[in-house]
Parts: sequence; C-alpha cells; structure tokens
Amino acid sequence: MSKVPLEKIGDVIWRIPKFRSDMRVPVLVFASEELLKKMREDRTLIQGANVATLPGILKHAVVLPDAHEGYGFPIGGVAATDYEEGVISPGGVGYDINCGVRLMVTNLEEKDVRPRIKELIETIFRNVPSGLGSRRRDFQVTKSELDRIAVEGARYIIEKFGLGWPEDLKHIEEEGCLEGADPSYVSAAAKQRGFPQIGTLGSGNHFLEVQKVDKIFDERAAKRMGITHEGQITVLVHTGSRGFGHQICSDYLKVMERAARRYGIRLPDRELACAPAKSRESESYLKAFKCAVNFAFANRQAISHWVRQSFEQVFRQPAETMGLSLVYDVAHNIVKLEEHVVDGVKRKVWVHRKGATRSFPAGHPLIPQDYRDIGQPVLLPGSMGTASWVLLGNPKAMEMTFGSTAHGAGRTASRAAAKRMLRAQQVLNDLSRKGIYIRSDSLETVVEEADQAYKNVDIVAEVSDRAGIGTKVARLIPIGVVKG
Repeated sequence: MSKVPLEKIGDVIWRIPKFRSDMRVPVLVFASEELLKKMREDRTLIQGANVATLPGILKHAVVLPDAHEGYGFPIGGVAATDYEEGVISPGGVGYDINCGVRLMVTNLEEKDVRPRIKELIETIFRNVPSGLGSRRRDFQVTKSELDRIAVEGARYIIEKFGLGWPEDLKHIEEEGCLEGADPSYVSAAAKQRGFPQIGTLGSGNHFLEVQKVDKIFDERAAKRMGITHEGQITVLVHTGSRGFGHQICSDYLKVMERAARRYGIRLPDRELACAPAKSRESESYLKAFKCAVNFAFANRQAISHWVRQSFEQVFRQPAETMGLSLVYDVAHNIVKLEEHVVDGVKRKVWVHRKGATRSFPAGHPLIPQDYRDIGQPVLLPGSMGTASWVLLGNPKAMEMTFGSTAHGAGRTASRAAAKRMLRAQQVLNDLSRKGIYIRSDSLETVVEEADQAYKNVDIVAEVSDRAGIGTKVARLIPIGVVKG
C-alpha cells in the first residue's frame, strides 16, 4: 500500500507535495476516489514521485486517471523536461514506442454488419496477422525499404506500396512522420525483428475492433470527425512498433544506464535511466526512437489498408463507397519537443508521454486543419469487450498536463493474476453474451486481456471530462474483435 501523501485540490485532482528531499517538483494526480484506491495499492504514486526527481523536470509530474505501475514511469504518466537542462528518459516512453490508436468511420450501419460479423472478423484475422511474433508472409520489405519506412513513415508505405490513401496522412499525428530519424542508429537486431512485422497487430493488449457508435455527447465535434449517428460502424486499431521498437528501447536503456552513472545523475529507481537531452547518448536514442515512431505509423497505415480490403472482400463494394475514412491516428507512448507555458513563460520542453495521449485544444497549429476550430481528436481504447471513447482536446490540458490525457482503461490486475482469476471459455462466453464475436491467435491472451483485468474505461473518460483535460465526444462499443 502506497504511503504517499495526497492533497485534494479539485473535484478529481490531487497533489503529491514535495515530501521527499530528492523531488524537484510536486505531482498532479487525476483520479476519482475509486481510481485512486487502485493507484494506492501498487507503486503508481511512488513512481509518480520518482519521476518528479528527474533533472530539469518542470512544473509538476502528471499521473493520469488510467495510471498503473510501469517500468520506471507509471503507465499513464507525463513529464516535461527543459530543452536545455533537462534529460531524456526511455522509460518515459516505454518499450512499445509509438503504441497508438487509429480510428476509421464507415457509412455502414449495425444492421448491415451484424449479420456478417463472423465472416468480416475472420477475413480481417486472415489479412492482418496477429499474435506473438506475428508476421505477414506475403509482404516483406528489403533492408533499404525498411530504412525508408523508418525515415518516411506512413507516406512511404502509401507511395511505395499503395497501402492506403494519400488523404490519410493529414489525419495522422505529425502526418505520419517524425522528422530526424536515422536508421544508422538502429541495431541490426532491431531491424531483423522489424523486417516481417509491418502490417501486423502483435500480441498483448493490442487489438482491432469493429464497433458501433453507442452514444454521442458532442454532436458538432462528432459530426466534424464523421461520427454522425448511433449505430454507425467504426473500426479501431490499437498497436505500435512491434519488435522493432521494443529492441530499440532495450538497446538504449543499457546505454542510458551507463550514461546516468557517467553524468553523475542520482535516481531513486534505475529504471528511470536517463541522460542530458543535449548529450551524445540522448541524441543517439532520439534518432533511433524516431525510426520506431515512423515504423509504428507505417504499421497502422498498412493495417488500415488490409482492413479496407477485408471490408471489400466481405461486402463486395469499393472501400470508398463504404467510407472507411480515417478520423485520426494518435500516439500514446512518445517523447516530443513542444512549446508550453511554464510560470507564464513559453518554453521549449521535452514532453514524455507514457500511456498518455496528446490532447491539444482548438486553435493549436499542430492539429489537422479541418479540426483546428474544434480541437484535437483524442482516442481512448477500452479493454476487450468494453467501450472505447473519442474525446476532444481542451485548453485546461495545456495548463495542467502539458496537453495530455489518458490513453485507455489501464490495468488493475497483472497478466498472471488474470490467468489465476479466469478461464478462457468463461471470457468467451461473457463476450458472446454481449454480442461480440472474437477471433484470437491465443486463448491465453484472451484471458490476460479480459475486461476484469482492467479499470472501467467509462470512469477514466468521465474523470478526464470532469477535470477538463479531454472532453467527451462519443462512446463506441465493439461487435467484433481481432486479438493477438
């Protein structure tokens, strides 16, 4: 049980003061009483306090409503470090670099899709490989093509291989490419893992869902995103940079552990390993990290193409006729150089978002042009068989969370604990009772990712809305799931 002191400063906002001599800033925690109870049971709040010790950290560390214990940083954590004097910490991004979410909307209705959901999910399952070590055997890239993907991201996948529509790019964060990637900083082991994995879901908490719009809360914003009415069919993809990004993180964590000792950086947890942002080690990590970011954008782009193809195969009409347009694609494991106001002064900062989604308000120049007057779409995937949410960026997020909000439900039980609690057939029966057809590579993963192992995503979305860091637009519920 966490012994971290907490002060309530708002309806769903708490503050951890600088109660230890090594903390450089306080911590803001966004949670209801129910969510806070779970955070106290593991090391979430302690890890938040540990993040507050990072050299050059500004204003406060942030713990979001879906937060739970992670590697160094809590998953659901945000920290901004000074551009000149701060540090870069791979633990503030995580192993699955640019794990993120992509939402597409269709003009199909539940009544059109429900009778054919089994056929559709089985077709997607065949077209989009899933599971541990999954690979697409009929789509392989060469070494030079992998390097181009790492540098150019989603654009290269569209232009070289025709996997998607050019207009998709305007609705991807950074238009699907983070500048400054350099594949020469990526190990041979990472590249070897990445070769066969473009267009694959992977395993763990990654999934692909065919959903229906359950409820609309902000009609103007929803309509702008193409979400027009209840019963409309949507598709949500949740995956990242696969083994490519995982290996890059593993490689550079070792580099950063040595660097922290070399630069005399004292840390309460070795998993917070970091180096000065201007150091050779951080600059090398960022060049490799950006390759993984671009790989993940390309991966979700390829998956979208094969989803559209699957709809064409089942419904025997062009994807364009059915809509299948991209609402947005946003990362939730990333570090980016951004400008934020700190103590009344606009400053360049390195914003680490680990299990945290960018939530920029209307008018921000980094939002796609056609959303700029409403704010940035924010995507919160639920746990398997529960709702997902579309939120909207809010000015309060810029004040309190460096333009960030939650990234999903957040775990309450480990994978091992889930397997002790549940049986596969029980989970499958529960999903079937809800009218959800699931296809998975592994029944073990189905158990590990069961709804009972996660927080209630509706409460997470509600806390985000009440705090003003991401306001509710629409609730989506699955009718079919492809799982790794």
